[in-house]
Amino acid sequence: MNRLDHLVLAAQTLQEGVEYVQDTLEVVLPPAGGQHPLMGTHNRLLNLGGGVYLEIIAVDAQAPAPSRPRWFELDRFAGPPRLLTWVARSEALERYAALGLGPVTKASRGDLEWLITLPEDGRLHWGGVVPYLIQWGQRHPTDTLPDAGCRLLAWGLHHPQPGAVAPVLRQLGLEPPLEVAPQPGLWALIQTPAGRKVLSSQAGGSAE
Repeated sequence: MNRLDHLVLAAQTLQEGVEYVQDTLEVVLPPAGGQHPLMGTHNRLLNLGGGVYLEIIAVDAQAPAPSRPRWFELDRFAGPPRLLTWVARSEALERYAALGLGPVTKASRGDLEWLITLPEDGRLHWGGVVPYLIQWGQRHPTDTLPDAGCRLLAWGLHHPQPGAVAPVLRQLGLEPPLEVAPQPGLWALIQTPAGRKVLSSQAGGSAE
């Protein structure tokens, strides 16, 4: 069964992304994360409970440039930090090869290893509304990710053509809330020690 694994929030620098999340959620992020040698990116993570987490990711200016486009269109990312896409956990990545999500690629960070569907051009699927798929090795990040008191209460997607996106999600065994909107994107309602907060693909977060 495929399900939400993590939400991806991108920023032009990792520090900018961390500060944005801390200010928006009013929470201090644990020092969890690291470098992705394959992609020349680095991240920080926030546990959202239930085996789900928030990934804050940016290009690592200190790392060698990869020989291929970076994932999540990070080579072209500009503007303020924001939710960019999501990643779904699966145990059968090869089954979905015909959907054009990209070849299954092995990646790692520290002692974590995983397989991920990785488009050769690094593109987002349907503007980020259709996820990348991931299959973890023996360990999952949330196995050791500290609990900062945040919980994902609800999340959803929006797209100008939801009727076209919905069949793709169903083929992946995924049916998250999907609404019509002028631009593709996603949102997340998060319970924090400071109250309910919202992260989204639109610039700026808010309290509920």
